[in-house]
Amino acid sequence: MSENRITVYGAGLAGCEAAYQAAKRGVKVTLIEMKPKKYTPAHSSPSFAELVCSNSLRADNITNAIGLLKEELRRLGSLIMEAADATKVPAGGALAVDRVKFSEYITEKIKSDPNIEIVEAEADRVSDGEISVIATGPLTSDKMSEYIKNDLGFEGLHFYDAAAPIVDFESINMDVAFKASRYGKGDADYINCPMNKEQYDAFYNELITAREAELHDFDRESQKKLTVFEGCMPVEVMARRGYDTLRYGPLKPVGLEHPTTGESYYAVVQLRKENNEGSMYNIVGFQTHLAFPEQRRVFSMIPGLENAEFLRYGVMHRNTYINSPEYLLSDYSVKNRRDLFFAGQMTGVEGYIESCASGFVAGLNACRRALGKESVIFDNATVIGAMASYVSTGGVGKFVPMNANFGIVRPLDKRVKGGKQAKNNALAERALEIIDTYKDL
Repeated sequence: MSENRITVYGAGLAGCEAAYQAAKRGVKVTLIEMKPKKYTPAHSSPSFAELVCSNSLRADNITNAIGLLKEELRRLGSLIMEAADATKVPAGGALAVDRVKFSEYITEKIKSDPNIEIVEAEADRVSDGEISVIATGPLTSDKMSEYIKNDLGFEGLHFYDAAAPIVDFESINMDVAFKASRYGKGDADYINCPMNKEQYDAFYNELITAREAELHDFDRESQKKLTVFEGCMPVEVMARRGYDTLRYGPLKPVGLEHPTTGESYYAVVQLRKENNEGSMYNIVGFQTHLAFPEQRRVFSMIPGLENAEFLRYGVMHRNTYINSPEYLLSDYSVKNRRDLFFAGQMTGVEGYIESCASGFVAGLNACRRALGKESVIFDNATVIGAMASYVSTGGVGKFVPMNANFGIVRPLDKRVKGGKQAKNNALAERALEIIDTYKDL
């Protein structure tokens, strides 16, 4: 095998980013993807980089860690960010995308790259002697999971992830619901379904007693040990934590007065656009594992959704990740096998953009290894570097998946006056100055 070639396993966000970064630097890439020959329980599209949870990539302001990570990736030349910016839909201060156009954009870019060869097959191992990136995702097939566990000797961990339902806009009762953004910031990109106390009480009581769907066969053995990542907790699980949990979470009514009457509410359910046309909306924060008939029954109790047509029901699926601090370095390579890299949620980064960032670092460094160059270790004063550092070192106690946040970024060397906003601005300015030094990699 030629030295200036790498193999990437998996064409999700991380795998596509890794393949693209290597290919644009002149390295030949073999990208192995089992779709469309085989699908995971959560995937249905033959396109690459399919979004199976929310269509939101979260905040887009650099004073927020995930917004800063997006800007870092833009400046570094990320394919995923290029696609996101090209297919975005209105979402207030967040960056949301048309999920179909987003995936199609990335698929076209990957398939048209002369340095990338696509192989449609289910991989069950990595060939010895090749420089490889395993980016098979949190729903890695059983065959590859067995290889990682048994042949590589990695400890396997898992948690559960949940996706929110999508409804047809034309079925939303806009005589009850209204468009507004919280505190009137930005455009009125969200549809708001208001509740009084009586309506909330009725909804809450039905939600906490609703029947959940059965897990897939491959999850059944682990059902009793189910662990839910906090960022994607099913709404029914959140509700069972206490009567007011939803009212301080996704149903928080603060800043959502009616734009015409000024009326305030006891609770408010928000819906966000799924596409530019505004024909589809997802129910924000309503990731769920309820049975489909129960979703229709209980969610139709939300004012404005009495006759809602559900274009997609919420689903729940297994996510697998490894105990990365034990096995990986901060360039995402395996400690005792430097020609093998991991990327994506399997490494313990949590979120679309975080997965993209790990793919960027792994793909860049796999490429550099193929070219006989030293690895690039991103400064942990940047978010992309802080995520890589977290994956390779972990935190206190058991290693758990992590979203981008300023808590893992190296602190400033001096105090900044002006509160949290000023501090975050300073962190962002420092990070972007450092990122600009990496542009010519």
